[in-house]
Amino acid sequence: MKRGFYTIMSAQFFSSLADNALFVVAVELLRAKDGPEWTRAALVPMFALFYVILAPFVGALADSRPKGQVMFASNAVKVLGCLMMLFGAYPLAAYAVVGLGAAAYSPAKYGLLTELLPTSQLVKANGWIEGLTIASIILGVVLGGQLVGADISNFLLSFDLPGFETVDTPPEAAICVLIFIYGLAAWFNRQIPLTLAVMRPFKQNPAHTNITNLIELINDFWSCNTRLWKDKLGQISLSTTTLFWGVSGNLRYIVLAWSAVALSYTTVQAASLVGVVAIGTAVGALIASMKARLDHAPQVIPLGILMGLLVLGMNFITNVWVVIPFLILLGGLGGYMVVPMNALLQHRGHHLMGAGRSIAVQNFNEQVCILTLGGLYAYSTSLGLSAFGAISCFGLLVTLTMWLIYRWHAFNHAHHRHELATLIVSTRHDD
Repeated sequence: MKRGFYTIMSAQFFSSLADNALFVVAVELLRAKDGPEWTRAALVPMFALFYVILAPFVGALADSRPKGQVMFASNAVKVLGCLMMLFGAYPLAAYAVVGLGAAAYSPAKYGLLTELLPTSQLVKANGWIEGLTIASIILGVVLGGQLVGADISNFLLSFDLPGFETVDTPPEAAICVLIFIYGLAAWFNRQIPLTLAVMRPFKQNPAHTNITNLIELINDFWSCNTRLWKDKLGQISLSTTTLFWGVSGNLRYIVLAWSAVALSYTTVQAASLVGVVAIGTAVGALIASMKARLDHAPQVIPLGILMGLLVLGMNFITNVWVVIPFLILLGGLGGYMVVPMNALLQHRGHHLMGAGRSIAVQNFNEQVCILTLGGLYAYSTSLGLSAFGAISCFGLLVTLTMWLIYRWHAFNHAHHRHELATLIVSTRHDD
């Protein structure tokens, strides 16, 4: 791997570490403010909000500027969201601003991989990036839980920092630490080397008004979205990753709610279980990076069906010694499935429209799924849906949808055999 790849990994690790710690801290902040249950469930869709709204623009932004600069600016926006949360803004609104920074960050991060590395190394690179990201999830949720715990929060609150007189609760003290971590990620962003990739600037026509240019940008994004969904390999990989991340994004909070009911866990204890799922996903991702092949990526689809069935099994677990290996297995299947499918999606997107735009399309679809599922879950929670009911719904959804995707790919293979064969050959020889 090139030197710049390790710099990207370092930047990604610290930014993702802070993102995941902040999620746990925000849950505890809303709980400390006596916010109703649905507001805590709404954190997930609020984080996804700007991914959806800004999807037509962030991909073009990532392709128009050096991606290290875009990542640096995105971390600055995340710091702004933390400061808003710290100084009294409504937590859901402030958390949405952090999501705004994350929305701009992701196309630049993944786009750099396709600029820096040959196609033959994409699966391996995705395995390392996903493995490291999941490691940051493990440490992030644990860090967030520990920061709001009594021991560390009391230590942090013992400091008297000028200008931070409003810091008087454990969640607020934790946010101060996370601002520092975001700053560390921003420093690594500045160390990312420039690539030789040609910038693709915004299409600006001086004869048009800003509104017309805006409409052209939206039309360009929608054209990219349509192009990827029509591609016989792109549509399968996009639908699989969309469902995986849509469910995984909401499962973070559902595990917190479920462990409180099934195991009587506090936020600090429950955060560790989210980390357990991530451990399994990291292991699965690393194994996939060594074993999986890009041209065989669709063969992992049946693992998604098995994942859905395992999610349903969570309703029958009440012993922590059973739940830990169970969640590791669940995460491992997901990690092994998503790495080759993600690499395949990047490969097809890079050739169809450019790295930044393709990742923005991917993020748009995934975050629409997160937003939709999270909104439905938050609404259902306000009506009294239990964590057990949510797990049943999510498990059935994953099982049924992955089976439909499996049948979809079989249909493509039967009716578009020549086109699929041509695309698969391109994944073997296009370096």
